[in-house]
Amino acid sequence: MQEETPKDAGRRGALGWYNSILDSVAALLMGAIVVIMVVQVFARYVLNDSLIWAEELCRYLLIWITFLFIGIAFQRGEFIAIDVLPNALTPRWRFLLKLAVTAPVLVFLWLMVTNGYAHATRFSAQTIPAIDFIWSSLTGSRAMVPIVWVYISVPIGSALLIVHIIVSLVLDARKAFAGPGETAPAADGA
Repeated sequence: MQEETPKDAGRRGALGWYNSILDSVAALLMGAIVVIMVVQVFARYVLNDSLIWAEELCRYLLIWITFLFIGIAFQRGEFIAIDVLPNALTPRWRFLLKLAVTAPVLVFLWLMVTNGYAHATRFSAQTIPAIDFIWSSLTGSRAMVPIVWVYISVPIGSALLIVHIIVSLVLDARKAFAGPGETAPAADGA
């Protein structure tokens, strides 16, 4: 029987749906960035005009992509890591080391969630200039989309990363403390 890899484990159940949805969102957001930038290049170099909102809108989309997918990058083990010491340890000691290292990270991420949310809501009266300009150009009225939709990406992405780290810790604990003869699920991330 073939051993299950972390990538295979991520394709089943709720986690599989979550990964599929985020992969689809990534494709849509990156597609939007590409289309906006191609139109911007065409407008600037062929029509000798510029879309003043293109760079700002692409920046906001890229911010969302970054914070939404930091948890997926962690889950897939795509963070840079030096694993000489953990690889030399037994699974139990490796888990305890990971727990000691991730505890301050979780505290920091929790501060990012709480303070990021407070910061985002503080600017709820400020609008996103690019979207407001696009909407007012098309309809003649103001869009009034608050910039909180950009700033809220930080606490949402941090909260998602917290969930990924906790799931990884639980899977690693199950693997580290599985009794002899028991098979523990493959752990995701690093």
